Amino acid sequence: MSKGVKAVMAGALALSLAACGTNNNSATGGNDNKGAANGSKATNQEKITITFQNIYPDPTDPKHGAVKKIVEQYEAEHSNIKIELDSLNTDQQKLKLKTQAASKEVPDITVVNPSAQMKPFVEAGLFAPLNDMVEQNGLKATFQEGILDWYSFDNNLYALPDGNNIGVVYYNKELFEQGGVKVPATFEEMIEVVKTLKSKGITPIAIGEKDTWTGSFLFMNVLLRTNGGPGFLQDVQDGKKTFEDQAFVDAVDSFQDLVQAGAFQEGATSFDYNAGENLFKTGKSAMYYMGSWATGGIETSSVNGKVGVFKFPTVKGKGNPNEFMLAPGSGFAISANSKHLQETKDFLNYFMLNFPKVMFEAKGAIGIAQKVEGDFKAQGYSEMAMEILDLFKEVQGGDLSFDNTMNPGTSQAHLTSIQDLFGQKRDSKEIGKDHQTAYTSNKE
Repeated sequence: MSKGVKAVMAGALALSLAACGTNNNSATGGNDNKGAANGSKATNQEKITITFQNIYPDPTDPKHGAVKKIVEQYEAEHSNIKIELDSLNTDQQKLKLKTQAASKEVPDITVVNPSAQMKPFVEAGLFAPLNDMVEQNGLKATFQEGILDWYSFDNNLYALPDGNNIGVVYYNKELFEQGGVKVPATFEEMIEVVKTLKSKGITPIAIGEKDTWTGSFLFMNVLLRTNGGPGFLQDVQDGKKTFEDQAFVDAVDSFQDLVQAGAFQEGATSFDYNAGENLFKTGKSAMYYMGSWATGGIETSSVNGKVGVFKFPTVKGKGNPNEFMLAPGSGFAISANSKHLQETKDFLNYFMLNFPKVMFEAKGAIGIAQKVEGDFKAQGYSEMAMEILDLFKEVQGGDLSFDNTMNPGTSQAHLTSIQDLFGQKRDSKEIGKDHQTAYTSNKE
């Protein structure tokens, strides 16, 4: 079992225990709200600004509220510290960080994805090791077992993750009833559901494909099925397979079948992640494929109480629905060149210690990377959230996203290629060949 699977399985255990949990509605890592900042080297006469880049611009996202709440708490307790928030959507943040990294002007705290996406920044010496920080106040123990491995290189930890999730299909029960359709057991049935919904004027699936990772995340779940299980990208890297193999070609064909059936809203590539998700959250689409982190935002939306979830189905008779797309979340990293390195570490330590408790209270704790104590049902989490908790218990493995596995050059070629499929149908073998060419030319 890979370390990623172990991390998700550990998360499932932590969440399932919590779901059955105690009547203590608090979160592991809860404290007296003093955090690590008591050890700060700053003095009251020294005014310090810490720039906190994040990917929570949507006010309906529980993480957005959690960030603001913890920042306000910290500033109230540390009058000399100002936390300046730079809230961007995911693709905007990635692009901005790339520009900042080129000039070695990384914000005090920024956001980075695990594994392959982190590696170039770490190799460039842009992030500060956090080993010493996580030992303060028991912070390391608040994380699910194995999850920090994805953010570590050469025995140094460089980022702290916000999530540990699985890919699921959310569906609007009312719109399914209006359309006269049922939850599909196979991908082929899913396409028929799409066609039926479309014929009745209901947008079948919402997506925010302006942020190119969203289409890739869905495509990779198709590939997980056509490959008959996880490991296709690893096999490519190990020289056992190529992108021209049948499993990849079949995945492209099936994905294009979904697009050609009219699965997505008109102009899907002009909708960013938040706009795409909002279509579902406002009842304007019947389905939404996303990581389980979307649960909290859906719970606070107008469709709360109307939503169920289902596992991504088999494709062409292949795959195991209990194998999921695994999504160790984006992580918070600290600039190695921060002018206030110790103060920034103190704040991030405080932030992460308080994050599980605040997220639990905001009904946003499904799929976070830290252990959560408390009775989810008693706290008022929805039936949908409890379904997600049950799905975590059934995880038998899976894959990471393309851009968390492959090098940046190959990943960019892939993301662009998948986005192009929303506008035009292409020969699947040619797409496989293009991927292989990109991989060969960018191979390290």
